[in-house]
Amino acid sequence: MSQPRTGAAPSARAEAGLIYQRCRWCGIASFRRLLCPVCASSELESECSYSEGVVVRSAVVNRYTRVARNESLVRYPEGFMFRCRVVGIAPQLVWVGARVRPVAGSDPRVGEAVLEICDPVGPADWS
Repeated sequence: MSQPRTGAAPSARAEAGLIYQRCRWCGIASFRRLLCPVCASSELESECSYSEGVVVRSAVVNRYTRVARNESLVRYPEGFMFRCRVVGIAPQLVWVGARVRPVAGSDPRVGEAVLEICDPVGPADWS
């Protein structure tokens, strides 16, 4: 697992990476798969992404609970997309195109992936 490319010591924010798999045969990146979605190879190598993802789709759900929460589809520059929960902002305020990053201290290998908004400025605040 590689460290962030900064010269300074990694902070808690920089350490919050997202672990994904890359196929050794065709090079396709995927998130939480047992087999490659393209060539069906089982030879997946774990890598860590420290980059920011972009929200592609966002919805407010209150399934199995009375509390509303956000469920979003996020695309990462490495080439994979996955469904996750975005926190740190009201569920209805998460917008398509928002940049998100993994929450520091959460472990996406256990349970659901939890991300947070990078800048709380939404499209309504743009001039």
